[in-house]
Amino acid sequence: MAEFVRVDSSTSSHTMDKSIILPPDEIFRNLENAKRFAIDIGGSLTKLAYYSTVQHKVAKVRSFDHTSKEATNDNLYEISVQEEVTARLHFIKFENAYIETCLDFIKDHLVNTDTKVIKATGGGAHKFKELIERKLGLKVDKEDEMTCLIKGCNFVLRNIPHEAFVFAKHTESEYRFQTTQPDIFPYLLVNIGSGVSIVKVESEDKFERIGGSSIGGGTFWGLGALLTKTKGFDELLQLASKGQHTSVDMLVKDIYGGSYGSLGLTGDLIASSFGKSATADKEFSKEDMAKSLLHMISNDIGQLACLYAKMHNLSRVYFGGFFIRGHPVTMHTITYSINFFTKGEVQALFLRHEGYLGAIGAFLKGAEEDNPNQYSWGENYAGSSGLMSVSPDMNPMQRARSGTFDMLEMDRLERKLVNLPLLQDASSYIPDTVDLIEDAPAREYWLFCFEEALDGVVKRAVASQPDMPEAAERAEKFRQKYRHKLQTLRHQPFAYGSLTVRSLLDTREHCLNEFNFPDPYCKIKQQENDMALKYYQKAVKALDGLCWEQRQFALVRGVLAGNVFDWGAKAVSDVLESDPEFGFEQAKRQLEERPWLVDSYDQWFERLKGPPHKCALFFVDNSGVDIILGVMPFVRELLSRGTEVVLASNSGPALNDVTNGELQILTESIAAMDPVIQSSLEEDRLILVQSGSSSPCLDLSRLDKVLAMVVRERNIDLVIIEGMGRAIHTNYYAMLSCESLKMAVIKNSWLADRLGGKLFSVVFKYEVPITDHLSAALTP
Repeated sequence: MAEFVRVDSSTSSHTMDKSIILPPDEIFRNLENAKRFAIDIGGSLTKLAYYSTVQHKVAKVRSFDHTSKEATNDNLYEISVQEEVTARLHFIKFENAYIETCLDFIKDHLVNTDTKVIKATGGGAHKFKELIERKLGLKVDKEDEMTCLIKGCNFVLRNIPHEAFVFAKHTESEYRFQTTQPDIFPYLLVNIGSGVSIVKVESEDKFERIGGSSIGGGTFWGLGALLTKTKGFDELLQLASKGQHTSVDMLVKDIYGGSYGSLGLTGDLIASSFGKSATADKEFSKEDMAKSLLHMISNDIGQLACLYAKMHNLSRVYFGGFFIRGHPVTMHTITYSINFFTKGEVQALFLRHEGYLGAIGAFLKGAEEDNPNQYSWGENYAGSSGLMSVSPDMNPMQRARSGTFDMLEMDRLERKLVNLPLLQDASSYIPDTVDLIEDAPAREYWLFCFEEALDGVVKRAVASQPDMPEAAERAEKFRQKYRHKLQTLRHQPFAYGSLTVRSLLDTREHCLNEFNFPDPYCKIKQQENDMALKYYQKAVKALDGLCWEQRQFALVRGVLAGNVFDWGAKAVSDVLESDPEFGFEQAKRQLEERPWLVDSYDQWFERLKGPPHKCALFFVDNSGVDIILGVMPFVRELLSRGTEVVLASNSGPALNDVTNGELQILTESIAAMDPVIQSSLEEDRLILVQSGSSSPCLDLSRLDKVLAMVVRERNIDLVIIEGMGRAIHTNYYAMLSCESLKMAVIKNSWLADRLGGKLFSVVFKYEVPITDHLSAALTP
């Protein structure tokens, strides 16, 4: 949420507030490259959407030609930072009082657009049509409000993994985010504006208004104003949050002296809304009347929604509209009503970006020729406000609505992202091992840990761009931005959905990219790759000299030792900084002796005595020693057994993780000195594929579509996941429909202690799906 400085507006005769200063760096970002606009104007809030092209820096690697006589560089490849243009969607929400000032600002800064039309929706689109056309010189093209709402809802459900949440007041984690289902349809959308519309959505373009009510947000606001003389909607809700409805409502126990057991009615149930006001000879407080009114409206809507959900056999019911607007008070009363009428069978679901649905839908209607749904989109945490509480009780810092703007930014991803086909149940898959919203001690530790690591990240960012004198200034801006995000998450851990180690890492990567640090560890990776390659042949020769049984254990130990070389772990980076000679053999000596913290090696060894796997999918981790001396010898052994191998690496940089571009060059170099790797590449038994991720962690529900296709074509029957980020922070509990191997070294003392181990404890988790166990048992 961005806040703006007020100036004296006493001389203005306009009814619309023009007394704000808009900093272009924080709001209406990249407006000079805006290409298309849409606007959704409600009764009090305006939501503006526009598409822009964003220029940002990316790190590219290119192999040196060492065959030419002029070649003098000892490095395997060169790194260059290049400009790349990507698409971004911007959504901004502000009060209608600021609409004229905002339109003036847009007009003054709009330079590169050839747009002639602005798509508009919402009840205020007609009211402000003339103003918009006069200010921007664009023709207003009005779109159907409900169609826009549905399109926007489909878009956020499909592209934002933790968009929907259940609100559970009076629990430690009030916001419980839901995993997005692979198929978002069908669902019920209950839109509570002035009245209520209930819409059944069956597909992208098929929906039907199946019911509604005239008793909605307008009823609450209107009756509330008459009862309390309070004119503002937010003020009315604040009154309700402090009230006691039992002072005004007649309860079952007020009539029967207790519960009505034969009908299953508890004594605390409301028998008659405002029932006591008919007989009591006293004045009721504004707070109590507002609370009673809120319960009355919410219960009516809740029962109506439940009946329609049951009639149409729908279990997913989303609530949105002006009445909701992220207010904890309204979400709680709706949730209570739904739980009561369905006995917990249906959950009331709310949306993080509910306020933007109309603007998103209007934008999509105007962008149909570009078919934005053919792409995957991701929330840019660096440019988004996140979900902010407007409750005075929950967060007083965010109370002021006036002079504040909310923002959402979505970046178009290079790759279409889909589920890993091997997930046993994609609908129940949760990538993250620990939800930091629910685990307060873990949340406090990791927020402290990431803040403490900031100095090191800033240092690496500056060092990655030695020829750019302004790098230090940009790095300091990154520090301020990311620290602000961490502070926000301390007060509002639910701001960006489920708070996890993965989301903290991803937010940091987004902030680094925001200030043009695409690959802070590029120099380190380059040095470590060059160094590790010099030892590859020696390592392979030593392994080949072992008997089969000893070699299998040495290969696993090699992968684990290689995984120690992780610059994202402070315990390791401190060692690597202080002791440049720390190498592969020293890492082996750091590993704990068997039995490991999690130890399935004996089961894995027995499996190796059986027939080879058809094809293994290996999600790799770090550059340097990890990939070259740890992973590649292990892969070589699989290939020698007759198993095909697919190596999946990051599409973009994250920490010192190896990227697909780097891995291509490294594999070619290894193939030049290893005939097993060379022949496997030539025979297409070893292939390299992008994962679609640019994170140190791994979300198996958002993988490159090409990788998913390869998984199906190759009949993958073994998945190997390596590293603390991919196999511990994420996917530790992931259930796959084939055999899986999860390998990692715990490089964080706090986490090791929590898991019952110590620093450099080993997790070696070999799992066979239950169906495989059953088929094996039934085989004669």
